[in-house]
Amino acid sequence: MNQFWKTGDALIANIHRYQRYKARAGGWPRLLGKLAALRHFVLSVITASDISPYARLGVGLKLPHPNGIVIHDDAVIGADCMIMQQVTIGQLAAKGAPVIGAHVYIGAGARVLGRVVVGDRARIGANAVVLADVPADSTAVGIPARISAKDSAAGV
Repeated sequence: MNQFWKTGDALIANIHRYQRYKARAGGWPRLLGKLAALRHFVLSVITASDISPYARLGVGLKLPHPNGIVIHDDAVIGADCMIMQQVTIGQLAAKGAPVIGAHVYIGAGARVLGRVVVGDRARIGANAVVLADVPADSTAVGIPARISAKDSAAGV
């Protein structure tokens, strides 16, 4: 498939690029940072998503269908996660944003809200509303989300 059409990959790569330029001093990084911000805007419009360029996104994050995804400024997402369409990762009225571990799958339409921690290798079902911590190797489903399964140590 043509790399041009992989908007999720382009959006994540551009956010990482923007963060690199913002961390550097000088005229060129400032100019390149402004170009990255412009590209972020265009990709956000194309995908109808609102992913903050200040969110900490892990390496290998996958957005196969990036439309409608919202990620808060203070959110932290671990490595090799997959986030499906229409997912919101944000805060409630109180301060604090979610921390998502590594290798986490978040199903379509799910909401992860508030100061919650989602453990490594956890799965969040489609349309679940997560308002409490999700342990590692667990599956959260429902509104509000409840833990429905915990994988065995055998890695199933």
